Amino acid sequence: MKKLSILLLAITALSSCNNKESNLIVNANIEGLKKGTVYLQKIEDTLMVDVDSVAVNGNANISLEAFIESPQVMYLYLKKLDNSQYDDRIDFFAEEGEVTINTTLEKFVTDAEIIGAKNQEKLEEYRKMMSRFNDKNLELIKENFEAQKEENEEKLIEVNKQYESLLKRKYLYTVNFAINNKDLEVAPYLALSEVFDANIKYLDTIYNSLEPKVKKSMYGKELKDFLKERKEEQKEIENIKTEETNNNGESVS
Repeated sequence: MKKLSILLLAITALSSCNNKESNLIVNANIEGLKKGTVYLQKIEDTLMVDVDSVAVNGNANISLEAFIESPQVMYLYLKKLDNSQYDDRIDFFAEEGEVTINTTLEKFVTDAEIIGAKNQEKLEEYRKMMSRFNDKNLELIKENFEAQKEENEEKLIEVNKQYESLLKRKYLYTVNFAINNKDLEVAPYLALSEVFDANIKYLDTIYNSLEPKVKKSMYGKELKDFLKERKEEQKEIENIKTEETNNNGESVS
C-alpha cells in the first residue's frame, strides 16, 4: 500500500507539471479565413512542435494559449489545403501576457501586424534595418552578375570589397543592437540566429553585457552553451595547428 501511495503521488505530481496554467494568450484575426486549422508552435530540441490549435469554422477570430518558461520566438501556423509548410507561418517573440496578430488569408505572412511586448517591438525594429542591408545585398548581387557577364575584373574586385564591407557593417550593427538591448531576451536570440558565426570576441561581448535575468533566460543559457562549444572548438583547432607546426619544425631539422 505504501508503494502504491508513493506511485500515485508521483503520477499526480507529474500531471500537475504537465498541466501548468497558461501564461501566454495569442489572439489572432485572419481576415478571409472561413475554414481551416490554426496552430501555435515552438521549436523544441530542433523540432517544430504544436503547443495549441484551433479549428476555424466561420469565425476568423481565434485564441490560443500556452505556458512558457521564458520569452521565446513562437509561430502561428495556418494549415491550408495546399499543404504549404513555409509561406503560412508567422514568427513572433512571445512573452507572458497577450499577443495580438492581425492578418489576412491571402497574404498570411506579409500582411501580419503583431502587437506584443518589448521583445517583439525590438525584433521588428531590427528586421526593418536588416531589410535595408538585404536590399543593398541584392544590388551587389546584380552588379556582380553584370561584371561577370562583361568580364570586368576591376568591377568584380570593387563589388567584392563592397560586399565584405556590407557584411562587416551588418555584423557590427547586430552586435551593437544586442548590446544596446542587453535587458531583453531578443539580444541573445539575435546573437544565436544572426551572428552565430561571428568572431567569438563579439559573441563574448554580447553575453557579458547581458542583464542577469537575461543570462538566466532560455536564449541566455543557449548562448552561454554555444560560446562554450565555440571556444572548445577553437582550442582544438589551435592545438592541431601547434602540433603541425612542431612536426614541420622537427622534419626540417
